[in-house]
Amino acid sequence: MTETILLDLGTRDYQEVWDLQEQYFAESIQIKVDNKRNLSNHVPKNRLLLLEHPHVYTLGKAGKRDHLLLDEPGLQKVQAQFYPINRGGDITYHGPGQLVAYPLLDLEQFQPSLNIFVQNLEKIVINICAHYGIEGQSFPGYTGVWVDPGLIGKERKICAIGLKSSRWCTMHGLAFNVNTDLTYFKNMIPCGIADKDVTSVEKEIGRKVNIQEIKELFQLEFEKIFHTHLV
Repeated sequence: MTETILLDLGTRDYQEVWDLQEQYFAESIQIKVDNKRNLSNHVPKNRLLLLEHPHVYTLGKAGKRDHLLLDEPGLQKVQAQFYPINRGGDITYHGPGQLVAYPLLDLEQFQPSLNIFVQNLEKIVINICAHYGIEGQSFPGYTGVWVDPGLIGKERKICAIGLKSSRWCTMHGLAFNVNTDLTYFKNMIPCGIADKDVTSVEKEIGRKVNIQEIKELFQLEFEKIFHTHLV
């Protein structure tokens, strides 16, 4: 069984954690390059970062700037930052009450398939939703986890996924709305999808949930689904 280093970072600034991801990602890529050149025979470390961010909007490589409906004064008014970043996907929001998970994995130690990787991340959140009586589902044609994806006009996203990968190493990850202030999503076109809504665990069950409880459930599901041991 593989081992994955768990880092519970509490609440951290987006740039700080992005820099940390880039550092770990570059280390793993370099190990892969050196191994291929027979300069070493090391195994990249797998890491799982769990945290919350202060209010921030991030725009993936496939996104458009006008999907953020705020200019600089508008961002200052809602006390949010904005970053164009190097993951796939469009625009998303991170903030207090939302669990962000960044799995920095070497998929060659698991299953070398990005599709399976995304499906496994979705399964983790679907299983956590089920724990609270929420029927989270995947939605053909869309990434992430959804509630009522088969009901036209009722579809609402509870978890967004956006990734970057190279040489089967991954960075970025998912954002799971737990007690999230959903009004922040009104300042953007979430993931570039104008006709779909967003939701949270709190909104679905009518009460706040302890974020640490969600983190512990996430760790259990991560170990089970990825067949890894968190250390």
